[in-house]
Amino acid sequence: MGYRLINDTTIDRLREFIEMLNEESENGSVIVVEGKRDVEALYRAGYNGNITVFNHFKGIIDFVDNHYDLGRKIILLLDMDRTGKYLTRKLFTQLQSKGNNVSLFYKKTLAKITSGKVRHVEDLITYVPHLSGITGSRKDLYFYI
Repeated sequence: MGYRLINDTTIDRLREFIEMLNEESENGSVIVVEGKRDVEALYRAGYNGNITVFNHFKGIIDFVDNHYDLGRKIILLLDMDRTGKYLTRKLFTQLQSKGNNVSLFYKKTLAKITSGKVRHVEDLITYVPHLSGITGSRKDLYFYI
């Protein structure tokens, strides 16, 4: 496997993506990810708002019971693997049936920006050196992706 450089357009779009997530959080939206590595990747990529971790709940019903009456937009940013898709579908259906404003926009946008390379939110960690401005010809500054 070789090193693959990441183009500037992708990095710029990822920065905009993180800024939009920060704005959503400032406006009171709930950002939901699956686990703690997803949280770490978002924070290292520049996100600075609050994050709700799905795995801190006892399942779909417990999560829905704790979030259905918040009256805030819920942004599902779960992984794009089989489990993440299943959880997204179940949470989206149940939260929406209770009248919540549930958004999948950011999940779809992340996949579009990275051309499907980020299947797990934690994969954003590979873009962190570029987002923070570390570039150059040294191969040890690039990650395998």
